[in-house]
Amino acid sequence: MNRIVSVIFILFLSLYSFSQIEEDDDIRKRKHDEIITLIGRSDEIGGYGGLSVLYSQIDSKDAFVFGARGGLIMGHMFSLGIGGAGFVNDSHLDNMLGRNVSLAGGYGGMFFEPIILPRFPVHLSIPVLIGIGGVAYASVDIREWEEDYFVEDSETFLVAEPGIEVEMNITRFFRFTMGAYYRYTSEIELMNTEGDVLNGFSFGVNFKFGKF
Repeated sequence: MNRIVSVIFILFLSLYSFSQIEEDDDIRKRKHDEIITLIGRSDEIGGYGGLSVLYSQIDSKDAFVFGARGGLIMGHMFSLGIGGAGFVNDSHLDNMLGRNVSLAGGYGGMFFEPIILPRFPVHLSIPVLIGIGGVAYASVDIREWEEDYFVEDSETFLVAEPGIEVEMNITRFFRFTMGAYYRYTSEIELMNTEGDVLNGFSFGVNFKFGKF
């Protein structure tokens, strides 16, 4: 009887030890697969939404570009989704019209984003947006008590915008990036405007929120 009890006890210890080894291996594997962040860790796979504020030059004038995008992250290494941006440049006097004018518009489409070394707290991503947009040559008539806006001319265009971002894993749910992008469009046909007026670099920051 004592021998049977001893055998059962030894078997129980063996099974317990084996289960502990498997559990420890599983914990080590999960830790290895986790993304390291500046504040904690993340092992989630999901998606994100982001907002960006960029500076650019359009028609040799200072311009601001405000963007948004959202995507699905697959395997921590690749994101796919939709994005868009709106822009406006500083106004200047058009002598022919006798009014101040500016270029304003927006564009949007699909983007894909390879992510390089995503498990490091600071890493790179390479977003590329391909889509369609529109731009207007707009003027403003400033009177004593009011301002009247007019669309003098408008045009649609195709756009491709690759970029490179330095991305920081701040928390499990928040990423901050600093990026540079190049906007390339089909030829623009607007009054008093060059055909490549929208081509150029943008620089700025992006705030991403989601499950990474």
